[in-house]
Amino acid sequence: MPPSEPVELRSDTFTRPTPGMRAAIAAADVGDDMVGEDPTVNALEARMAALLGKDAAVFACSGTQSNQMAVWAQCSSGDELLIEATGHIANYEAGGPAALSGVSVRRIPGDRGRLDVPQADGHIRGGNVHFAPTRLLCVENSTNLGGGATYPLAQLERLSAWARSAGLRVHMDGARLFNACIARGYAASEVVRPVDTVSICFSKGLGCPMGSILAGDAATIDRARRARKLFGGALRQAGIVAAACLYALDHHVERLADDHAHARLFAEGIAGLPGVAIRPDDVETNLVFFEIAPEFGTAADLSAALLERGVKLNPAGGPQRLRACTHLDVGREGVLRAVEAIRDCLARPDASRPSRSPAGTYSH
Repeated sequence: MPPSEPVELRSDTFTRPTPGMRAAIAAADVGDDMVGEDPTVNALEARMAALLGKDAAVFACSGTQSNQMAVWAQCSSGDELLIEATGHIANYEAGGPAALSGVSVRRIPGDRGRLDVPQADGHIRGGNVHFAPTRLLCVENSTNLGGGATYPLAQLERLSAWARSAGLRVHMDGARLFNACIARGYAASEVVRPVDTVSICFSKGLGCPMGSILAGDAATIDRARRARKLFGGALRQAGIVAAACLYALDHHVERLADDHAHARLFAEGIAGLPGVAIRPDDVETNLVFFEIAPEFGTAADLSAALLERGVKLNPAGGPQRLRACTHLDVGREGVLRAVEAIRDCLARPDASRPSRSPAGTYSH
């Protein structure tokens, strides 16, 4: 990374296609996906269904779209879903369950974005006309606001068995599923076996310009295709995007371990700095959350000061909390530059209180 280039730690969604990915895009064989005739999209859907051990898969524009397709396909208007309180579907999808599907959301406090049976038990409603019947349980793996935490397989199996015993379907927001697989050493098919549907985002850890997949049983995916059309997501020559996703599956999955190592390096680098509260041992994947003491300013103050030093890192989840996200466009050198910039800001408290604030936050 050239010294003049900013260190981009706001999100892995800021990655740019690699030369190899651009070549794959340029060479893509395409057709009209709306009528099922884009060969590259068809190849991606078939590959993902097989990889995940599901009957079928459908390509979507974004993780939000594929999540909302899953909600629409498995619930009816007037139903409710259960989700951990910090879940992306509940907090960062513009009220999609209510707006698109007429589904209400019940947030349940969990542990770093994860739920287990004791936390979820007792929240299922039905059989009383006063209540919205509970139809769907949503889990997130890895978590976002939960700090990149991942689910142990036994916990997922236990939670899904509990949900099914109560007649619920289970959807996994697996936007960064491959991060969770690399961190835990699990195969993707193992992780998603306990759930009915799973959404995976190619534009995050895998570095694609766009695209997401929703996989599940054939009947649910057929219904999700109708949702995609209804939501305005019917695609035409989408093979140019699907080609990037196929390239990423071949070249960008195993390298996620580098992002995890860089995240841990960042966490260990800022641990012990004055005013910083962080637990490096909590860093499992490519997300690092930390807090600064009020006497050093707010998270927005530090974010603005870092921007002036060429480091892009935003507040997230509270007035003193920030998030850093490592990815394929940030190497060891960039991480160390970011650590030194934070050290410089906190060594001079006034430096973290600039006259201007960041233009906005981004925590997807």
